[in-house]
Amino acid sequence: MKINHLTAAEENLMKLLWKLDSFYLKDVMEQHPEPKPHQNTVSTYVKILVEKGYLSTEKQGRIFKYSVVVPLEEYKKFLIKELSLNFFNDSGKEILEFLFNEKMISQEDLKGYFDLKIEIKPVKVKAKEPEFEFANEILNPKKDKKKEKDKDKKKKKKKDLK
Repeated sequence: MKINHLTAAEENLMKLLWKLDSFYLKDVMEQHPEPKPHQNTVSTYVKILVEKGYLSTEKQGRIFKYSVVVPLEEYKKFLIKELSLNFFNDSGKEILEFLFNEKMISQEDLKGYFDLKIEIKPVKVKAKEPEFEFANEILNPKKDKKKEKDKDKKKKKKKDLK
């Protein structure tokens, strides 16, 4: 679902509409806090919100019933992603640092979020022989030194040929 930007006035009206979820124009007028805007103004904004895809309409006789199409949570995600992309190099870490530096979030606030249970699974790693030469030397001290020298010479020849 593509979400479009809202003006400040549209956003303020949507805050009320998200609470109502499904409504008639008269419901909006009743629920709107003082000072109440003119009904034509509200009607115009509702029409714009329908065009932007935030509301849907259902004709019931001579009036319309409106329903919210874009949930508040989806709009919040949209805003945070836009903010992150445009001002924080698309980095959640930078947003978190900013909130922390501006004292909008505290270490206490973060404690519960970072007490995560992470399951660590062992990973099989193929080790190269040279990594264990020193260990083999300690574990097998009686190895023939001549064999080791021959191996070193072969390795050196291979490197020289490359």
